[in-house]
Amino acid sequence: MVSAALLLGCGATWYAYRSLTHGLTTSDALDVVRGRAPRHLDNSVNLLLIGLDSRKDMNGNDLPRQFVQTELHAGSSDIGYYNTNTLILMHIPANGGKVQAFSIPRDDYVQTLNGDGSVQGHFKIKEAYANAYTTAHDKYYAQGVKGGDLEAKSREAGREATLATVQQFTGVSIDHFAEVNLLGFYDIAKVLQPIAVCLKHPVKDSYSGADFSAGVQQLNARQALAFVRQRHGLDAGDLDRTRRQQAFISTVTHQLKTEGVWGSPSKLQGLFDVVKKDVVLDSSWNVLDFAQQAPDLTGGNVVFHTLPIEGFGIRSREDVNLVDPEKIKSIVQQAFGTAGAPSPAASGTTAAAPATVDVINGNGGRGLASEALSSLVKLGYTAGTTGNTATQPATTVRYGAGAQQAAQ
Repeated sequence: MVSAALLLGCGATWYAYRSLTHGLTTSDALDVVRGRAPRHLDNSVNLLLIGLDSRKDMNGNDLPRQFVQTELHAGSSDIGYYNTNTLILMHIPANGGKVQAFSIPRDDYVQTLNGDGSVQGHFKIKEAYANAYTTAHDKYYAQGVKGGDLEAKSREAGREATLATVQQFTGVSIDHFAEVNLLGFYDIAKVLQPIAVCLKHPVKDSYSGADFSAGVQQLNARQALAFVRQRHGLDAGDLDRTRRQQAFISTVTHQLKTEGVWGSPSKLQGLFDVVKKDVVLDSSWNVLDFAQQAPDLTGGNVVFHTLPIEGFGIRSREDVNLVDPEKIKSIVQQAFGTAGAPSPAASGTTAAAPATVDVINGNGGRGLASEALSSLVKLGYTAGTTGNTATQPATTVRYGAGAQQAAQ
């Protein structure tokens, strides 16, 4: 009888798992970038939430113009391209405790990477995805790849670039990620509406469609999207928008718990139907296991932060956030409990060979040669000279005979 009960229970669990998760859109991008960031040895989880600014569906088709303008209030399908306007890195401890979550401002000016670790250059962090997408799209199109396959391969390159760039920028490894675009956010909010929010002051913004009075109110899906997209009319612009996104996530996780969604297969089915349609998850993520852990993300257990900037500047004729990469790494690693963890370079897997390095700045920004050289010295290279040159289209490493290992 016990054996029969166990078999019945396992069968029911497997059926629930298959029915809920069959048809999820998954990505192998993490497999490409794993191993190029400091590793954590416990069972904690570092999760990256990616919000894509694209007004296109999974196959790269434009969303209906009327829908984009009226419901999403997002201009046209030509806006946004494939920039990641939302990046939130969360650390879920292995044995309970506070979850630490860091919003990464989209305009942070950083060194962006491709999935293979090659350097794109210095750009806004949101552009890592779009840069890699464009390069891959052109390459695969020239090879005759078309339609949905062309879009899927190009987006996969964008995900790899985003993951590699965030890992390098924060100095921590990413275990799982989820990607959603504007349509996906809208559909999720539609399942969960009304969404409760509280504003200190009334706001009205024609760009996002936000039109709210002060105080507590219940938002439908269209209003919720306007709430998290608004930046015009807020004192700190984009930085205040990240706080809106944090507030939305806190509200949603609270509602999921209080409304009993996590414990109800039928309610989970409705949410998973949206996830299957609009969300991309990494292929190694057991989402049902995570659903059991998710209630721990409520009740004030998540501490939200926004990564600091050092000021504002202009690079390549664009307004950017200036950041201190070493300071960012220190903040994130301290909060995630990985400060002092050995990196691949420190552990000897990619140790710096003896070499003196000169850095010539062809980017146009001030102080970047010294910044790059300082980072190389920390990896074990010997500091040479710094200087400037005419604007260059890409980073180039030149080396002499016998220095191939150091250059690599």
